[in-house]
Amino acid sequence: MNNKELFEKSLKYVPGGVHSPVRSFKGLHTTPRFVNRGKGAFIWDEEGKDYIDFCMSFGPLIHGHQDPEIKEAIIKALDHGWTFGACEKYSLELAEYIVNKISFIEQIRFVNSGTEAVMTAVRLARGITGRSKIIKFNGCYHGHLDAMLIKAGSGLAGTAEASSKGVTEKQAGDTLICELGDLAEVTKVFDDHKDQIAAIFIEPLPANNGLLVQSQEFLQGLRDLCTKHNALLVFDEVISGFRIGFGGMAEKVGIHPDLVTYGKIIGGGMPVGAVAGPRKFMEFLAPIGPVYQAGTLSGNPVAMAAGLVNLKKLTSAAYEKLEKNTQAVVTIMKDWMDKNGFEDYQTIQYGSLFYPISSHDKLTKISDLPQNMNERFYKLFEIFLNKGVYLAPNAYEVGFCSLAHEESVQEELKRRLWK
Repeated sequence: MNNKELFEKSLKYVPGGVHSPVRSFKGLHTTPRFVNRGKGAFIWDEEGKDYIDFCMSFGPLIHGHQDPEIKEAIIKALDHGWTFGACEKYSLELAEYIVNKISFIEQIRFVNSGTEAVMTAVRLARGITGRSKIIKFNGCYHGHLDAMLIKAGSGLAGTAEASSKGVTEKQAGDTLICELGDLAEVTKVFDDHKDQIAAIFIEPLPANNGLLVQSQEFLQGLRDLCTKHNALLVFDEVISGFRIGFGGMAEKVGIHPDLVTYGKIIGGGMPVGAVAGPRKFMEFLAPIGPVYQAGTLSGNPVAMAAGLVNLKKLTSAAYEKLEKNTQAVVTIMKDWMDKNGFEDYQTIQYGSLFYPISSHDKLTKISDLPQNMNERFYKLFEIFLNKGVYLAPNAYEVGFCSLAHEESVQEELKRRLWK
């Protein structure tokens, strides 16, 4: 069956034909590609066409598809069993490795996704502080839990409305919305809700609604406000953790959160998430503390084995190569766009993340994004797709490079774009 036939069949059995909305190619004038396999920097669809992959499963595949050493670890773990629902050494080894490498965390709890990690962190922050309200920022995505599916409402500081049906007014009311970069607004929200705010949640590198790089001063200001008001600062590093550097953005900017959430890269491409922090906070979690969290598949041995090998390969030299690969890719794309009708585009890069956007303005908050970005992106995406270059199929999603996007792939990218 071809891609179109597969999608039509999928629509019969699956809501919208997909198991995660962004895969649906909504708004695009083409059919979702059903991926058959991946290797290195490439994927192949069910029709046998290959693409240079810059989605990389939305970030986890920092070593590329089917890295041989990670694959070997997965196979070896499978030979012992793939789930136990019991204590095992795999999660202990991964926990020890991460804690010993990242100075600001002392304990870690593994879960099954980034969303579950944030859900746990929300409950944990409320349990630690005895407060119910949290602050999040317009343009930051923290998974699909009710407390985080909130966007800015009337534009007044601290007001919110749900971004999804099924989220109650009470749940929405406990989430206070601020604009990225506006420290005065965050200060006012704290003043208006004295002793009610449990935590600030932020992507220190917002990368779910474009790539909105924040200033050191703003992030430090959030740290200072949380310390002043006895609230927790929670960094959502599901995307940036282990990708920007081993210690993520927290290490990069030298600002330590009280809790941090991880996902994606931590499992080497297997389903995983984690929440981590100092012992004094983490020991609020059950079974030692009063904040309940559980999961049958948490600490899955296959994911843990994959994750340990994956992280051990992330040396300083690996991060240097990753940055070099990304810079080369961005330069190639920029050169093509400048000469083929997309001169209104810039490509924002931070580490191994990049974001092509139809604006030359500095973008730090969601309202900075151009009004016509969807229309422009759809055209770019479909041109690239037809040339065998696969971007994430959404104007708000960032691109990801991997260690597999080496010089030979860069030369192939040039060839495909210019042919």
